[in-house]
Amino acid sequence: MASALRWFVLCAVAALCLGPFLFLVSTSLEGGDVFQLDSVVDLLPNEFDTSAYSEVFEKLPDLKYFFLNTAFLCFFGVLIELVFATLAAYPLARMNFRGKGWIMAGLLATMMLPSQANIIVNFVTIRQIGLYDTLTAVLLPSAVSVFGIFLMRQAFLVVPKDLEDAARMDGASEWYIFLRVMVPLTRPALGTLALFSFVAHWNSFMWPLVILQDRTNYPLSVGLAYMANTFDSNFRLVAAGSVMAMIPILVLFLVLQKQFIKGITAGAVK
Repeated sequence: MASALRWFVLCAVAALCLGPFLFLVSTSLEGGDVFQLDSVVDLLPNEFDTSAYSEVFEKLPDLKYFFLNTAFLCFFGVLIELVFATLAAYPLARMNFRGKGWIMAGLLATMMLPSQANIIVNFVTIRQIGLYDTLTAVLLPSAVSVFGIFLMRQAFLVVPKDLEDAARMDGASEWYIFLRVMVPLTRPALGTLALFSFVAHWNSFMWPLVILQDRTNYPLSVGLAYMANTFDSNFRLVAAGSVMAMIPILVLFLVLQKQFIKGITAGAVK
């Protein structure tokens, strides 16, 4: 009885989570009136039609730029965040120096501030250095992530000290220990951070909307909002664009799900 109840609850939660996505997919494939839903069965396409996926590129030529810009932001954003978070977390986890605890406490304190609180400061700074309306301006504020530093610090803390001592006895330098011993042992945490960073950059909306003016520089999230205003009378095209925006995140999670689970649970049990 308890097992059946658990399965029922899990199926209900899965239906609630997957419902909006399935509705978007159904709407994008619907050839008839998408707003004429008489029953639950009508959530499935009454007239199967895939023309919306090709039509959205024809009616919005800038969509390819939205995808390219988002790919650029995700690739370099993830790469930069992994490098900086790893370099900052290693000394906070494995080295002893005065004020280390206060530095970590100060970093964690910044997580209590909403991201919107930094928009004005970041905007003025970007304008002063002449990077307004560039993709570089979108990347800079997220180059260093406190969450990434914290996650990698926890991953470094659970690496046995004996491995580090053995490498030093063999004459390994600090850089060698960091690159060849510590980093490979924290690959699950790196995969988790990469997934979180990818999703954050892929869905970034508020900051690109503020700092970008040229439409060809828009990432996909801002481009979809523009597309929704452009095609407010044709919801099929908006749904098709939204589905295409979700697919890369789903694929990435399926590829990195093992690393994601290991990285999330790293340090939970000692």
